[in-house]
Amino acid sequence: MRFDRVIVVDWSAANLPTSPTRRANSIWIGCHDSEGGIEWHHRTRSEAESQIHALIATARADGLRLLVGFDFAMGYPSGFATRLTGTDKAQAVWAWLAEAVNDTAENANNRFAVAARINATFPEGPGPFWSHPTGQHWPGLPDRRVGIDYAALGLAEIRAAEEAVPRAKSPWMLFNPGSVGSQSLLGLPMIHRLSQNPEVVVWPFEPAADAAVVVAEVYPSLLAGPVAILANAEGLPADQAQVRLLSRALLALSDRDLLAPLLVAPPIAAEEGWILGAGHAPLLQEALIWG
Repeated sequence: MRFDRVIVVDWSAANLPTSPTRRANSIWIGCHDSEGGIEWHHRTRSEAESQIHALIATARADGLRLLVGFDFAMGYPSGFATRLTGTDKAQAVWAWLAEAVNDTAENANNRFAVAARINATFPEGPGPFWSHPTGQHWPGLPDRRVGIDYAALGLAEIRAAEEAVPRAKSPWMLFNPGSVGSQSLLGLPMIHRLSQNPEVVVWPFEPAADAAVVVAEVYPSLLAGPVAILANAEGLPADQAQVRLLSRALLALSDRDLLAPLLVAPPIAAEEGWILGAGHAPLLQEALIWG
């Protein structure tokens, strides 16, 4: 399976526009194709989403096949979609969140209120989402994992993808270092909007084989070692180094027609999603030598 261009996006759940100079927690978009690589920095999600739509449109106008990776969970543990929407389709969760989440052009958003609202639909006890900034109070949204009985809720604490990549955090965790839950709540409405483009498929929820544009979940920390080396050597924010190296590695695999093994996922991924490259970190690192 080959792509002409690979884009990797490091998303952000910032509540305000990020600093124009201190870019460690900003959104970074990295791109590689036959002409080389480039990265872009964005202070707000709305700016980043606008560029992503434009990059897709430009690639398709040029007849290019495109792979776009986002570093947040695109699904939740099995059973959640049905509890929230009445269907086991992750796409229904994206659509629900697209209606529920308010996210302004200046990054102000209601993600914790949305998580508390979802938790309130679980009468069995504290709902699945947890963690928020110290000093804030969100009724029904615990600040700690303690007391949440996932078995009683009929859910798992992590997806099969997190079992395959143990460093990856549970999408239920919304705050504190390494968390991905807030990025997911604020990113999935965008995935819903992207999925409305008839040329876009979101893998593994749809087959990628014949798609012009494939959107997938990625985990740049699969390249943690090379990322740290590059960031230290060039004085880059880690997020910028991540999108540079992962987009380069994925393109190198594509050029050698070695992406197919990464686009294999277990059956449960049709509901939960899957991390592109899970179980293939050594191959991704080897690809950096070729790219």
